[in-house]
Amino acid sequence: MPIRWYGPADPDDPTYRHFERIVNLTLHASIYAALNSGLWVVQELRHPWAHLSWLSLGWLALLLVHAGVVIALRPAPRP
Repeated sequence: MPIRWYGPADPDDPTYRHFERIVNLTLHASIYAALNSGLWVVQELRHPWAHLSWLSLGWLALLLVHAGVVIALRPAPRP
């Protein structure tokens, strides 16, 4: 089931901004998974690359920082 926003797109709404951050994090994680797995497959098949593990770990660290920002900026629950 795709992620959807039901209602008007109001950039001033904190819930909408949080939803947008979650979608961006999901996109970031998807690109990381696709490119990183592809690079590792290519490395195993043809071309050894000594620094691929550093690239993977660095990008993973950035992804975790991105997730931390999304969690830190989540809006307070409405009563």
